[in-house]
Amino acid sequence: MEDTTAQAAGLVVTIRPEDSQDHAAVHGVVGQAFGSDVVAELVNVLRSSTAYVPGLSFVAEAGGAVVGHVMLTRSWVDAQRRLVRVLVLSPLSVAPGYHHFGIGSALVRHALAAAAESDYPMVLLEGDPAFYGPLGFEPAAAHGITPPSVRIPPAACQVVLGTTYEPWMRGALVYADPFWAFDCVGLREEPGA
Repeated sequence: MEDTTAQAAGLVVTIRPEDSQDHAAVHGVVGQAFGSDVVAELVNVLRSSTAYVPGLSFVAEAGGAVVGHVMLTRSWVDAQRRLVRVLVLSPLSVAPGYHHFGIGSALVRHALAAAAESDYPMVLLEGDPAFYGPLGFEPAAAHGITPPSVRIPPAACQVVLGTTYEPWMRGALVYADPFWAFDCVGLREEPGA
């Protein structure tokens, strides 16, 4: 997958594959974006797990600094015939000072283009349909795919189908273990709610 360069509001952003020299910067961006190191640690653990797919983790760089990150990792759909290997787009992070430049959208488009070159039949995520819908995602429920947790509203479980998708590939999305180990599945109620 070639690097992508985009310009928005005078800001030149290059999207390229993440390399090991980016890990510290990515940790910082993810931690800032989520306001916690939990998701940043999740990224570290995903990199060293069987869920990691080499070449499917990307950074956005502006002015020589990493300002955004996205990764696609391996999970499954528990279909009637068999487990189906799928990709999950998570997490997507943009440093707070770089919001509203289109960096998140550019990262998602780049990741989806890379996924389209793979043999995975679909890319799934949990997120806001208002943001991800215009980027090509649609409700997974329309294809018989259910969220991995009751804490994920059905509309938030979304999918982009690939060329190897077949209609029998329906069932529950099953996240890779690190998402569960870090409790990064769905939304938890706020304390005292």
